[in-house]
Amino acid sequence: MAGVFEVFVDAESQFRFRLKAPDGTVLAVSAPFEDKRAAAAGIAAVRECAGTGLITDLSAAAPQVTAGTTQEEPAPARVSAPKQAPLPARAEHLRQGFGKKRTPSEVPGSQLRRPAATQTRWTGAA
Repeated sequence: MAGVFEVFVDAESQFRFRLKAPDGTVLAVSAPFEDKRAAAAGIAAVRECAGTGLITDLSAAAPQVTAGTTQEEPAPARVSAPKQAPLPARAEHLRQGFGKKRTPSEVPGSQLRRPAATQTRWTGAA
């Protein structure tokens, strides 16, 4: 089941919409709009962009946890933004072969083509 967009009027008499999950959890609330038509255009823009939107992680890196440590050390102050490490591959993706380089012997060949030595020229006569 898909999420639901609800258009409503807020306390300041502005139109807004909220996106609710199938279980009723509010996932997002929009900025205020002047009228219902503008709110509908906002919903259309979210529908168009949400599925193709890229993710930008602006959060700080998680602290490293080592075995045997019980106290958390405060993170040193940083002047520049932390470097983003690539995300590890998910186990189910590795099972499906995503991200794996194929050797020439693993590349699937077309079973519909004849080998070059056995091809004959078509003359048009039946």
